[in-house]
Amino acid sequence: MKLIAFAAATLLAAPALADEIWVTNEKDDTISVIDIDTLEVVRTIPTGERPRGITFSKDHSVVYICASDSDAVQVMDPETGEILHDLPSGEDPEQFVLHPDNRRLYIANEDDAITTVVDTETRKVIAQIDVGIEPEGMAVSPDGTIAITTSETTNMAHWIDTESEQLFANTLVDSRPRHAEFVKEGSELWVSSEIGGTITVFDVATQAEKGKIRFEIQGVHPDRVQPVGFELTEDEKTAFVALGPSNHLAVINADTFEVEDYILVGRRVWHMEFNADKSLLFTTNGVSGDVTVVDVAKRKAIKTIKVGRFPWGAALRPTN
Repeated sequence: MKLIAFAAATLLAAPALADEIWVTNEKDDTISVIDIDTLEVVRTIPTGERPRGITFSKDHSVVYICASDSDAVQVMDPETGEILHDLPSGEDPEQFVLHPDNRRLYIANEDDAITTVVDTETRKVIAQIDVGIEPEGMAVSPDGTIAITTSETTNMAHWIDTESEQLFANTLVDSRPRHAEFVKEGSELWVSSEIGGTITVFDVATQAEKGKIRFEIQGVHPDRVQPVGFELTEDEKTAFVALGPSNHLAVINADTFEVEDYILVGRRVWHMEFNADKSLLFTTNGVSGDVTVVDVAKRKAIKTIKVGRFPWGAALRPTN
């Protein structure tokens, strides 16, 4: 009984681990791990060459990393930082998305103009799907029936049936699409166009365009307003959009598609990630080599965290 009581007391006394934001650094070939409680970098982990996309498995037991110049998707143990193995990703993997089945990984291969589908358990390629030139963005619908690849040079969103692993539609967007997300419980698809300076909104049921979001920042030349990554709040009423070399986030009413605010962040903002309760937003700022922490309710930057050179992707690791 004494031993049991001691063990219970020890567990109660042990401090809870803080959630983390994992940030890929393109030029350093590393990941910076940010402690969300302290808002400080607590670990720096080596990766393959030019890490970009990053995502965790559903149970957060492994992390997948697009090591673009190593032509590999690396699978890492987040506890130890050890690379467990590589997946057959195809050449120059840019971004990827994990299917809701927690098994299929859809990977955009920029150099080959294909989307590679990999079974993460067998480590084998299931399919390679021809898409447009320079594929980049990847998304999968909440029900897992549709995957999307965006192609930067072809200026299209490519719609993939995940049962047949075949294209069933191609829709035009503005110049250089980069990021895609299913929103409103999968009823809408949003696609950002970096050079076009817009986000195109599609009705998923018909693949028809239903809206276009444009941006204008006072004192910033329109050529510098380049939307890339974006994230929506839990209620999907508000979207935050990274506007690249304008060094701002846009705050969008997701129902009306109106811009409500702009937030100054670091230089060349690429992507972002929320903490678990979505009260904080962490942006990756490539040129300034840092992460801006935004208070979501106040719509205000509250801290800058120095990371590696050219931070690009970000992912949440809940540790409690």
